Amino acid sequence: MTEQQIQQQIRIACSRGPVRLWRNNVGALRDENGRLVRYGLCPGSADLIGLQRLPSGLGRFVALEVKRPGGRATTEQLNWLAVVREMGGIAGLVHSVEEADALLRAPPP
Repeated sequence: MTEQQIQQQIRIACSRGPVRLWRNNVGALRDENGRLVRYGLCPGSADLIGLQRLPSGLGRFVALEVKRPGGRATTEQLNWLAVVREMGGIAGLVHSVEEADALLRAPPP
């Protein structure tokens, strides 16, 4: 199974109830004039981003870096996840729907 297929499965399976996830493509391309156009949040930002509604009604930022089984995150990706966690969000490296679901169900610190 490809990383893209795993991302899609996680996005569909986990974007229910109090969680909404969106695909965050990051990259760059040249437009018709040759200018470099960057897209996505920033280099290293997670594959899936979203919000989780807390019982208080507030929203909590979610960042999931998706890899195939055995896949590793880059230093930039690990740094992004650490910042999200430090700021009170949910962030982690996941390889399956089960891992993503477990991370999203963990109680807030």
